[in-house]
Amino acid sequence: MVLTKEELIASLQNEVRILLHLASKIDRNQLDYRPTPKQRSTIELLRYLTIMGPNLIPAIKTGAFDGAAFGAAQAAANAMNFDQIIAAIEKQSSDYAQQLGGFSDADFRGEIDMFGRKTSRGSLIVNMVLCGFAAYRTQLFCYLKACGRDELNTMNLWAGMDGPMQG
Repeated sequence: MVLTKEELIASLQNEVRILLHLASKIDRNQLDYRPTPKQRSTIELLRYLTIMGPNLIPAIKTGAFDGAAFGAAQAAANAMNFDQIIAAIEKQSSDYAQQLGGFSDADFRGEIDMFGRKTSRGSLIVNMVLCGFAAYRTQLFCYLKACGRDELNTMNLWAGMDGPMQG
């Protein structure tokens, strides 16, 4: 694996940190903002982010996606208010350490066939969970900008902090 287990866990925890930073910029009056009628609203996007990684990692570990469990998690997330969503996302930082802490190098290298692709567990975690975080936080950032948060910049999106753009 290109990343060590500790680096992968740290990368996922950093994604949680950046996501929480961006979520702190949301005006609660704009939680229902959606760019087009068929796209997720801001709160729907955040609800999805409460379940994406925490439910994909066990599926990747076992090599079997449990659609019923994912659906139940989605239903529970759909009932969450903003404060509950933030608490669920905050919890992910320790959850990733716990979920991945037991993986061995052989577990990460083990091949599975999931979602129409045969690949290693490690590759699937990086490509679906870690990259998924980057994609969805970019979507949240674009929602924030569309809602008038003009002061946000690349530092907010990629470093998870307020500040001027670095030259």
